Amino acid sequence: MSHPISSEFDIIFAGGGATACVVAGRLAACDHSLRILILEGGPHTLNKAAHVQPYQYPTHMAPTSTTMTFNIGNPTPRLNGRAPMVPCGHCIGGGSSVNAMVYTRAPASDFDDWGVDGWESKNLIPLMKKLETYEVQPDRPTHGYSGPIKVSSGGRKLAVCDEFISVGMTYHKRPYAEDTDDLEICNTYSPWAKYIDGTTGRRSDAAHHYVYNQAHNTNLQLWVGKRVKRVIFEDKRAVGVEFISDPVSCPDADQSSSFVRASKLVVVSAGAFGSPTILERSGIGAEAVLKRCGIEQLVNLPGVGEHFQDHDGAFIPYFAADGVDTLDPLWRGEENVIQENLAEWEINGKSLVAQNGSDAKIKWRPDDDELKAMGPVFQQRWKEFFQDRPDKAVAIFAIFAGYYGTLMSVLPPRNYFVATCYTLYPVSAGSVHMKLGENGKEEIDFTTGSLDDPSDIIPLNFGYKRIREILRRMPSYRGEVPAGHPSFPEGSNAVTREVTGPVDMNAPDIIYTAEDDEAIDKFHRDKLCSAWHPLGTCAMKPRADQGVVDARLNVYGVTNLKIADMSIAPKNVGTNTYSTALLIGEKAAMIIAEDLGIDRKP
Repeated sequence: MSHPISSEFDIIFAGGGATACVVAGRLAACDHSLRILILEGGPHTLNKAAHVQPYQYPTHMAPTSTTMTFNIGNPTPRLNGRAPMVPCGHCIGGGSSVNAMVYTRAPASDFDDWGVDGWESKNLIPLMKKLETYEVQPDRPTHGYSGPIKVSSGGRKLAVCDEFISVGMTYHKRPYAEDTDDLEICNTYSPWAKYIDGTTGRRSDAAHHYVYNQAHNTNLQLWVGKRVKRVIFEDKRAVGVEFISDPVSCPDADQSSSFVRASKLVVVSAGAFGSPTILERSGIGAEAVLKRCGIEQLVNLPGVGEHFQDHDGAFIPYFAADGVDTLDPLWRGEENVIQENLAEWEINGKSLVAQNGSDAKIKWRPDDDELKAMGPVFQQRWKEFFQDRPDKAVAIFAIFAGYYGTLMSVLPPRNYFVATCYTLYPVSAGSVHMKLGENGKEEIDFTTGSLDDPSDIIPLNFGYKRIREILRRMPSYRGEVPAGHPSFPEGSNAVTREVTGPVDMNAPDIIYTAEDDEAIDKFHRDKLCSAWHPLGTCAMKPRADQGVVDARLNVYGVTNLKIADMSIAPKNVGTNTYSTALLIGEKAAMIIAEDLGIDRKP
């Protein structure tokens, strides 16, 4: 479908991810006369099984996937010379259409810590409630019950997750709470709610619930397969964008540029990787970056692309008992099991189709004994950041019933579970910039910063040991999958193996030697991966503090240009970031409606 160059809209969104869908959808519903265009590089997701059937989310990580962008970082000695990779959604709905659908929310204090006028938690909690229908429990004061995004327990309970909670409470000596996403509670074992509609069993994403449900509004248009190159300015006023056919989703298309005008506003919403590089291609950024790319500087904003942050973790496989419910047969593609579960799902929205594999988590804070075991380097970080902030967790410990990953081709077809520990407030930070390759072609200059700060690896190393002890005591435990664990020295007490059953609840913990500790450290440097939560590269801070946008999301130094996505987060958030992306969307919709003088609140 070709679009005339003379096309004009009121508002253009550069990027069609979760936040863009929220903002565009709210504004379109509020004022049907607004001509809104979303330009998205990836494909449509409307009613596609890979997006609406929850169990299928791992398929988007396939190397041939066109619904994800795999951002490759610069090799780093901290990861033993490895080049890290951070995936991001590349489709309508962005991450909301491909993520693992786990429901977590940051503590309210995270937003207060941002220190941005209007973005304090007291102003955001009403928006958190507005965006959700919390089907898990009634009458919870910080949850919403009439919003577009559904939150439920999923389509079938997983017994191994109940085991994780039970052993965690007994062995790990932490209490139980039904809701650890009330913006305050942490350090308790709890069920893990999901962005899955409890009635239909479908993924609850921003695409279907903010944009696709407004197909009747011809003034809201989605153009897919369109990659925004840059924002067009007239006297530092954003007046439109230049775009090309996306080379990934439209490899055979003509790569010549097209232009489209925006009479009121351009909103860059291309995420922690796309938004800073669109700004740089538009002449907004640090002088040195633009100069080496041969781009004339329009605005000197040295914060563009800086302050990259993420959450770091590892996914570690274990053998599970025969006969327990896991997603393994579905993820392996066993057709009879898939069809049986699909048949039930199509009737009542239940079955393993409406599962992501995890019903259990703890937002973990170490106790005194754990802190002592973690040593002085982390103790200093604890004292400076965590000690007086009791609502902030160091990491999330969780279990997934089933294994999907690089070892699938060599592992026997049986039941597994996967343990994960990912840290929520690592100190390390990186950067995302554009650069020109040897052939003059644009590339990404991406440094994760992972593990640059020596305190960041310590909770991961300790978390490996602690979660392993919990799993060893679960009734369904049948040992470790050696290929997915550290390589401990021969004869070590820590050597991994398949076993016939769990140890006693009161069994002694594994004693790790200094050599064993080195093996765990090496394992994390070799295997550590992103939790898919990149943020911060167009930070909402004062301009003098390397900020890129102000509290109204305006890009400094120009007019009629805003940014709305996770790149604006000025500090990390202790959560899986979909909840924050939705929240930024709701807040951005309010801000834009006020700027445009729209009477009705979106």
